[in-house]
Amino acid sequence: MPGASDAQIHTENSPRKALVTGVSGFLGKNLALSLLAKGYQVRGLCRSRQPELQAQGIEIVNADLSDSAAARAACEGMQTVFHVAAKVGIWGKYEDFHATNVQGTQAIINGCRDFEVEKLVYTSTPSVVFNGKDLSNANESLPYGSDIPCHYPKTKAIAEKAVLAAHGIPPGNLKTVALRPHLIWGNGDPNLIPRVLDRASKGKLRIVGSGQNKVDMTHVDNVVSAHLAAESALDKSENNPGGKAYFISNDEPIDLWPWINQLLERHQIAPIKKSISLKRALRIGFVLEVIWQALNLKGEPPMTRFVASELAKDHWFDQTAAKRDLDYFPHVSMDEGLERLLAANNQR
Repeated sequence: MPGASDAQIHTENSPRKALVTGVSGFLGKNLALSLLAKGYQVRGLCRSRQPELQAQGIEIVNADLSDSAAARAACEGMQTVFHVAAKVGIWGKYEDFHATNVQGTQAIINGCRDFEVEKLVYTSTPSVVFNGKDLSNANESLPYGSDIPCHYPKTKAIAEKAVLAAHGIPPGNLKTVALRPHLIWGNGDPNLIPRVLDRASKGKLRIVGSGQNKVDMTHVDNVVSAHLAAESALDKSENNPGGKAYFISNDEPIDLWPWINQLLERHQIAPIKKSISLKRALRIGFVLEVIWQALNLKGEPPMTRFVASELAKDHWFDQTAAKRDLDYFPHVSMDEGLERLLAANNQR
């Protein structure tokens, strides 16, 4: 460029540097590989060694997110931080969720501030607005939930507030945005679909409530696209998403239980026919929570009040804001995602 300094030329020709926390997880790994394919220089933060990712050129920093000093240090030299990592689950000690989801996120914010990172894209969850009611075509005007009976969304809500409040903080005027993808699934999913198939094959799955509730799911490729779109949108002059949160989904809500039965049929597993009322499921969940806590039992209770509500209520979200502000449009449909999943499973 005529008249440009050597430093400017070097900056413009250098690959953009991005940190992905939780790079060993389902979303984190897919996001990191997509960034790598787009020419980014990628650093990943996780607790486990990742020789396959290292072999592809991703720098791996091994540290626990609850190690605030290490989490902060991982941000050094980065231009964008995609904070994907979290302690996920329906059960456990509040202190553990708080250490990772709240303190860990604050350490990332501190690192972004101290090392003048330009952008922070935070992976949140729609559960931060949990209110025990149907969420039908819900939008971002919903307030944060109160008295959420689950430590995961409770701590994620605290963390999301901190990320959004950090937008514009000096000295680097950090740009932040939070995404709330709902029920991430797709090829390589180690949790959602495998867990449904496992419980159904063992006869441990029941329809909760009327069985007529609609939910959003989001293919992992669409979630990756949303993160990339959000990073780019932080540079927009109009409808800038800075300091805001957005629901992310496939934008095609499904009838949950018929869809699950379709999934089971394609895997040659008997459909779910037995059901339990939401009122009874909530009662059972409460009793099991009390027992698990009183006896300090290991593992998760087979039912909790939070899970009962999630399985029985509507959870689908208006994508107007994400389309307008992030230029996010899902490109992998539910049908295509299912066919991809089945094809991958048949190759094993």
